[in-house]
Amino acid sequence: MSTYFPKAGEIVRKWYLIDASGQTLGRLASQVARILMGKENPRYTTFLDTGDHVIVGNAEKIKTTGMKAEQKKYQHYTGYPGGLRTEDFRERFARKPELVVEQAVQRMLPKSKLGKQMISKLNVYRGENHPHQAQKPEARELLAVKTQEQ
Repeated sequence: MSTYFPKAGEIVRKWYLIDASGQTLGRLASQVARILMGKENPRYTTFLDTGDHVIVGNAEKIKTTGMKAEQKKYQHYTGYPGGLRTEDFRERFARKPELVVEQAVQRMLPKSKLGKQMISKLNVYRGENHPHQAQKPEARELLAVKTQEQ
């Protein structure tokens, strides 16, 4: 008996709408990454993109825990001598909160052509409004993670 692999035409992609207000950044990003990879789908295959489209709304209402808001820094290198650029979390979040969520999810996906294909199915917006009403996204609640109270 041979192993079943879904063909490109057999993969049906759904659209999900996730409200980020009050969510913790890392927990939201990990669950969105699972949906984008297709791990929530019974036809999941590691080397195929079987994931669904995700729309994340209210990115400016996301929260972080601990001292991340004060200590986290984003760095990138321009390619030129002395081109290391550093930006604090607070500065980037004030400037463009969609970018913070998008990069958190992107860094949880595979670092390959497949990961680039998966991240292209993510749409993050600052407010509740988005231009994807025609796709009829279904609202999806994320799993609530229990925290220990001390």
